[in-house]
Amino acid sequence: MSDPVRDNDISRRRLLGTVGAGATGLALGAAGGAAAYAGAAGEAPAALSTVGATGIAFHGEHQAGITTPLQACGHLIAFDLAPGAGRKEAAALMRRWSALASQLMAGRAAGDGDTGVALDAGPSSLTVTFGFGRTFFDRTALVAQRPPELDPLPAFSSDQLDAKRSNGDLWVQIGADDALVAFHALRAIQKAAGDAARVRWQMNGFNRSPGATGKPMTARNLMGQLDGTANPKPSEADFDKRIFVPSETSGTKYDWLAGGSYAVVRRIRMLLDDWERLSLKKQELVIGRRKSDGAPLTGGTETTELALDKTGPDGKLVIPDNAHARISAPEQNGGAAMLRRPFSFHDGIGADGTPDAGLLFVCWQADPLRGFVPVQRKLDRGDALSAFIRHEASGLFAAPGGARTGEYVGQRLLES
Repeated sequence: MSDPVRDNDISRRRLLGTVGAGATGLALGAAGGAAAYAGAAGEAPAALSTVGATGIAFHGEHQAGITTPLQACGHLIAFDLAPGAGRKEAAALMRRWSALASQLMAGRAAGDGDTGVALDAGPSSLTVTFGFGRTFFDRTALVAQRPPELDPLPAFSSDQLDAKRSNGDLWVQIGADDALVAFHALRAIQKAAGDAARVRWQMNGFNRSPGATGKPMTARNLMGQLDGTANPKPSEADFDKRIFVPSETSGTKYDWLAGGSYAVVRRIRMLLDDWERLSLKKQELVIGRRKSDGAPLTGGTETTELALDKTGPDGKLVIPDNAHARISAPEQNGGAAMLRRPFSFHDGIGADGTPDAGLLFVCWQADPLRGFVPVQRKLDRGDALSAFIRHEASGLFAAPGGARTGEYVGQRLLES
């Protein structure tokens, strides 16, 4: 059955298949963010562009920030509940955070003491998405409601994980098309945590700005490759089944997760100096696609299916057997699929001159044991790209379904 909230959220500017996700929202215009600030000062609001005026609905069947188009700026932040804090404190925190996210996503001030950082900016497609880590259920005495899909991810041979920048009781994903709007939300969320939770780690990312190209295009990562070509699309009949926890969960001890999803978060360092020493031809063989337009090496356009059995005049496979596109293809993994929604990052230059840069990988799926894990296991065993990347942090979080009007995110769990 059609979901009017989600149907109304389909982007008029960007589609999931071209930017890695898809759903936008409502143009709030002068009645939204800028007016809220200016009205308090008795001034006429500043005019907003389409980018600034576009807002995303907070309430709905699913949380925003999952199928929302990639935003230009993002912050990922994990919290641990403070010592002594439990279910009561967690419920109060999620109530505060949800009310705050609803205000901010509508382009309104954060309440008394608002910093004014986002003054005149409008909502700028801001989304705030919440998730619970495995340890959250221990801290809140809700272990019986913890789904088995939150079991720890297996170890992978290429992992070099920093425990201090991994996991966490609570996870918040913030995205916006304006850097000040994104930072404003980050600061407001952190302040609203109060004494209930403490920051465990925080990461900052970016993507190409919306409207920078004449037509919507798949985002490029810092290796220059199109990233997200094979994403599942809402037009596909099994999209919801692959990405969202089914409504059949209702009536069980996991009913709080119906309409929700699981996020795997990985900080992937790109060894750019090594990558950039490769010739264009060798880079394309590593990936299995043309760098210019993302088309398979076997021909066609970006959306053409891989001809995995095609051989060249020399009798060798055109797309090598260890090419990233081949190994990660759904047809090579029993149909396993996940919705990639990453941000690039650059955290400076090391003393040796190498950039600390790469991908804040975020992927969404209905079941990480059927989505991320089998694909990553295959990549771990023989992906040609592995020589040029390093997984440095990891997390797995369950994002509850969207909050209904009058609810807060996670209420069906915390008040069960």
